[in-house]
Amino acid sequence: MNNESISGKITHTLFDPLRTWVEASTGNWNMLIVSGFVLLIVGLILFFVYFVKMGKTDERTNKIQLNSTLIMLVVIVLCDVIFPKDYMWQIFFLFKYAFAFIASGIYLAVRYKKDFS
Repeated sequence: MNNESISGKITHTLFDPLRTWVEASTGNWNMLIVSGFVLLIVGLILFFVYFVKMGKTDERTNKIQLNSTLIMLVVIVLCDVIFPKDYMWQIFFLFKYAFAFIASGIYLAVRYKKDFS
């Protein structure tokens, strides 16, 4: 652990137990990958269902879609800051985009329920 910054210490404190658990057996590794894919699929479905339900683009829906895209970008940048870059990078890449689509989909669902109900 050469990274002595505060974010590096927090990252290693959070993700070293996960790394230890994943490296313990192949079943744990497969469970982590499958859970990442499930989260990604749920996020994609949530995002595209509410994106299509919003309808054609106009002044009101355009602002909602831009805000959902901003939320997606913020989640991606936040995950880039938090997730470690030296081990299990591909797995965290999967989780990063899963969390981004879920956050954006939740925002679209809340706005849809609020505006169209």
